[in-house]
Amino acid sequence: MPKIVFIDAQGASREVEAETGSTVMEVAVRNGVPGIEAECGGACACATCHVYVDDAWLAATGQAEPMEEDMLDFAFDVRPNSRLSCQIRVRDDLDGLTVRTPARQG
Repeated sequence: MPKIVFIDAQGASREVEAETGSTVMEVAVRNGVPGIEAECGGACACATCHVYVDDAWLAATGQAEPMEEDMLDFAFDVRPNSRLSCQIRVRDDLDGLTVRTPARQG
């Protein structure tokens, strides 16, 4: 089972096991990861699951699709490595994926 590392805005780190096929947002919600609000439940209709993908994982997670880019316009402190965690599907090759949560959502 792949593991995902979530690092909050204060630098606290939490490593959780992720079910292949789920999204990074679903993994965060199931494990009570702070900083992921997921108000829309993963429908790419809000920006409350915004994360910063660690630079080492940018190629593996891919680029945001146009709909995701539109929703990121509503996120706080968007950066080049910003993604909505509901749009990153967990795969075995993402074992060790590291994402950071922003200081606040929305």
